[in-house]
Amino acid sequence: MLSLVLSAELTGVTELRPQDTPEDPYYYTFKVQCTSCRETHPNWVSFNRFEQHEIPGSRGEANFVWKCKLCQKTHSASIVAGPNVYEADEKRKGRKVIDIDCRGLEFTDFKADGEWEAKGTESSTPFTAIDLSEGEWYDYDEKAGDEVAIKEITWEVARA
Repeated sequence: MLSLVLSAELTGVTELRPQDTPEDPYYYTFKVQCTSCRETHPNWVSFNRFEQHEIPGSRGEANFVWKCKLCQKTHSASIVAGPNVYEADEKRKGRKVIDIDCRGLEFTDFKADGEWEAKGTESSTPFTAIDLSEGEWYDYDEKAGDEVAIKEITWEVARA
């Protein structure tokens, strides 16, 4: 079991989370490594928590199914918990965003290339289409009359 862990400093916003609904799913993007032969796939891979794919040679399904080109083994992963929100009072503490049940593979790195959402701490102003790919985000909360920010963002893929 692996967890995607977020650490950040939130200023003026809280309840940070990926925009992730069945109608508009968030695609979690990772580097993947085979645990059998330790080969790392050269490309980033993306999957969402709503799609299910059949696992060849099994009756099961998973959100992500991958066949290692080096050892030819088929591996799978499924998001089993989350997405969880990151609160403003959790400054720089690691918070699990999602938990992933991995079978035969590990995710080694995460890329935040989808849209996130949050709300104003004082005003409850909704902020959508937040782009965290640059490692920081800034905006202005009209109701609160103050700048809002998400910065010092770090991602970790950790054993749960």
